[in-house]
Amino acid sequence: SRWSLRVNPSSGNLHPTEATIVWHDGIFHYAPFVHGLEERAVLTPETHSRLIAPLAASTLLVGLSSIYWRESWKYGERAFRYCQHDVGHAVAALALSAAALGWKTQMCSAIPDRDIAKLLGIAQQAGPEAEHADCVLAIGPSVPDVTRFRPSLDALPSFVGSPAPLSPEHQAWPVIDDVSAATEQIEIAETVAEPRAPWEPSKEGDHADECPRSQAAARVLFHRRRSAVEMDAHSTLPKDVFFRMLSRTLASPLSALPWAPRVHLALFVHRVDDMDPGIYFFGRHPRARDAARAAMRTELLWERTPPVDLLVPADVRDAAKMICCHQDIAADGAFAVAMLAELEPAIAQYGASFYRRLHWEAGAIGQVLYLEAEAAGVRATGIGCFFDDVLHELLGLDGRTLAMLYGFTVGGPLDDPRIRTAPPYAHLDRALSPRR
Repeated sequence: SRWSLRVNPSSGNLHPTEATIVWHDGIFHYAPFVHGLEERAVLTPETHSRLIAPLAASTLLVGLSSIYWRESWKYGERAFRYCQHDVGHAVAALALSAAALGWKTQMCSAIPDRDIAKLLGIAQQAGPEAEHADCVLAIGPSVPDVTRFRPSLDALPSFVGSPAPLSPEHQAWPVIDDVSAATEQIEIAETVAEPRAPWEPSKEGDHADECPRSQAAARVLFHRRRSAVEMDAHSTLPKDVFFRMLSRTLASPLSALPWAPRVHLALFVHRVDDMDPGIYFFGRHPRARDAARAAMRTELLWERTPPVDLLVPADVRDAAKMICCHQDIAADGAFAVAMLAELEPAIAQYGASFYRRLHWEAGAIGQVLYLEAEAAGVRATGIGCFFDDVLHELLGLDGRTLAMLYGFTVGGPLDDPRIRTAPPYAHLDRALSPRR
């Protein structure tokens, strides 16, 4: 039997995320299977210039949207957050790919969802298979501040084409529609539209410059990424590599997200050289440590080992496994991650639409960890099924100040020798090869 994978990860390999490109001569839908573009609308140089003004003509706009049904048929109401994780993975994948070319990526955070839908040509879609607008990214060799950019929609041409149907029957999940409506970006809050300089970590415990990047070409690394199905339960990770992975979650490509970091990491360390097993905390912003300490149990240790704090020295494999829906993979890697978001504080500051953005940030962190794992010769997996209440109780959290939004694990993979992997886009190479 054969089955297809994509370069980018997705919960259940279901891929709800769609991409639309706005470029000089048109608006195009990205077709992953053929790795090509499908023309949806024609732009002239004049209409393109009006549409993206005041941005330079060299600016590429990439719009992301989600089809909830692609996830909900299998996962039910959990599908909404899985779709948001996938948006975050896609944002980071685009930002990292652009960075490999020396380009910059910024999210256009001031565009309401209804205007994104119009720009992408999906505003008229309805029903269970409809695409839902997520975000627009500006990408190019030099991208100015776009946090207040809004496209001139009066320059939009007419669209052609309609999506192919996905299935003849559907199961309604009204709660997904309710949450989607409740978190829609109507008008962006002024505070979110404020530009920010990317936060650079202090040199305290920062190993970003001490450990050179893998010599593997970026393209090879991106293509090689796979999600581990099982971990081998014995491979260890060097301490400096572990710290490098953490520092990379602060790297400049993630400044594509135009807000200060709001997601931090509770680390279940199992097999990292020269580190005691236990639960550690890694704050991704200078204020995070004090805020997390105030929100957690008073009896936690908080022993500083820059850039992390040891909270609980113990064998935490069983705890990680239980939190992640009793999945062995959370215990059998070198370390597991519970991503903790500043849930209520962020929503109070930015509004309900930021609920989605917190999941995007978590997904973006996951994408970085995926690629760092590949560069280190190990493998990673996102874990979307978890018991957040168990994690919250363990750390003494109320689930509001800090709340678990995503799980992750990194370690030595246990590969199935019966499975063979074809090169990326091998089906296209076969199709383009001359017949004999």
